[in-house]
Amino acid sequence: MLRAFVLLLLLANAGYYAWANGYLLQWGLGPAQQSEPHRLQQQLQPQALRVIPGDEVRRLEAQARPPECLQAGPIEDAAVGRVRQVLAAWPASAWTLEPVSEPARWIVYMGKYASDENVTRKKGELRQIGVAFEPLSNPELEPGLSLGGFATQAAADEHLERLATRGVRTARVVQERPEVRGQRLTLAAIDDGVRARLDDLRSVLGARTLRPCR
Repeated sequence: MLRAFVLLLLLANAGYYAWANGYLLQWGLGPAQQSEPHRLQQQLQPQALRVIPGDEVRRLEAQARPPECLQAGPIEDAAVGRVRQVLAAWPASAWTLEPVSEPARWIVYMGKYASDENVTRKKGELRQIGVAFEPLSNPELEPGLSLGGFATQAAADEHLERLATRGVRTARVVQERPEVRGQRLTLAAIDDGVRARLDDLRSVLGARTLRPCR
């Protein structure tokens, strides 16, 4: 009896070995075949890995970042000389100065108010009657609101008349800025080298802020 059991055990082991190694596939017996070569391609290959120095990482990040373009102006002729002194140490390809003029701008104005809380209250009243407003670009008119900007005083007067029919009573037309002539500074493609020098430039630009190119 023991001899028969040992013989059966040997046969079972031999059968499992043949099944596991695919010797019985021709009779439809055997383990499921894993034929997915893409899995091997997805495996990590340690020999292909390399450590990238910090400087190279920053260079690659800079290359992946789209170039930034900034402008400032018009810069009055009296200030252009100081701006050129700063830019003299920059690469010539990093900046341009070109003549430009901005026309006068007239607005339908509400203000000055006693506080920002009064401005907030007035905004709520204008929303209730469906009148649009916008922030001021002239800090001397703060705190206040603009109900629209125009290239001529006549156009602003016409807009004020239309607003009066909608219940606006305390607005008036003022000139937000006169015509300005000067130079427009353009920094067309700011890289890390130029970005590090922007503070020096801002110190001579004063109130003329750098803004995204239009």
